[in-house]
Amino acid sequence: MRRAFLFVMDSVGIGGAPDAAKFGDVGANTLGHIADHMKLKIPNLISLGFARALEAASGSAHGLDTAAPVKGGWGFATEVSHGKDTITGHWEMGGVPLQFEWGYFPQTIPAFPQSLLDEIIARSKLPGLLCLAHASGTQLIEDFGEEHIRTGKPIIYTSADSVIQIAAHETHFGLQRLYDVCKVTRELTYAMNIGRVIARPFVGETAKTFSRTGNRKDYAVTPPTPSLLKVLTDAGRDVVSVGKIGDIYAHVGTGREMKVSGNPALMQTTLEAMDSVKDGGFLMTNFVDFDTNFGHRRDVNGYGKEIEWFDRELPKVFAKLREGDLLIITADHGNDPTWAGTDHTRERIAILCNQPANINARESFADIGQSIASWLGAPRLTAGAAFL
Repeated sequence: MRRAFLFVMDSVGIGGAPDAAKFGDVGANTLGHIADHMKLKIPNLISLGFARALEAASGSAHGLDTAAPVKGGWGFATEVSHGKDTITGHWEMGGVPLQFEWGYFPQTIPAFPQSLLDEIIARSKLPGLLCLAHASGTQLIEDFGEEHIRTGKPIIYTSADSVIQIAAHETHFGLQRLYDVCKVTRELTYAMNIGRVIARPFVGETAKTFSRTGNRKDYAVTPPTPSLLKVLTDAGRDVVSVGKIGDIYAHVGTGREMKVSGNPALMQTTLEAMDSVKDGGFLMTNFVDFDTNFGHRRDVNGYGKEIEWFDRELPKVFAKLREGDLLIITADHGNDPTWAGTDHTRERIAILCNQPANINARESFADIGQSIASWLGAPRLTAGAAFL
């Protein structure tokens, strides 16, 4: 029986979103602008149609080779949900496009309602909270970390996404205590329609030595309709979730969860897990470092080198595939490292497939999930049109 593997290159968008103006992102193109900045050496991704997908989605291949032979199928998808965040992109590709808008916080200081802050402080027995604004996570730890250790006040912040992030020191504040504060915050923000509350633990003793750890934890809302993972689980299929997939889908139908951090560990865990996926099963991995380490930090060179690293790892993946296995490589949104600010960018995504398919231009990310369900002979999802 067939198996299926879905790899999400977190934030590797390919520009061209027709509604980018609504998000202030007209002209954003993560892959294209990286390719403009450096000569990307990504022969394996190009052999799957990456350059052709970029050209079809945004009007230019930005110097990438579109004449190289392509095996399998390639195309691109346009997001129909209103949002450019991780949950929105993943849910839609899992067959759950959103019919509503998330709640967001304004670009004010404080960005959060005082009543919410007061309730978090009271229920969590905190001396207060720091930052209270839209901010870059890595910079604010440097800016507020020492004060946090001195006062015991966690650092709370947001972004253009529907999210509250809370940072605290793993030992001085306590990892479980941070999780408990996030649980309280999660309960208080359901009514506000906030997509995620994220615990952001860090270590170090000074502003220059602080660094995040791999113990991040996301508290997401439950998908409003059954996702691909839930449908497969309910059908008795083997489902494996690597990285933050479990958190993204609120641990509903996510099967065997393998929580690791960092792209090298994610790739190694994925390669090891591929052998154990049963016939008719499904594995999904989010490769988060593209977004977290390079997109948000506006590190163009680092981002490009990470794409090249991913490309060099692909032959190991190809070697693990059995006859009849399906591999799809895609993204969930953009995060153009040449763009203003530090937020995600509204972009189309590539769909690269090892099996022959006329993917072309897809009207929703949900076509990915529907195609995987079709390939595996599983029940249809509530949204999406299969290209396989």
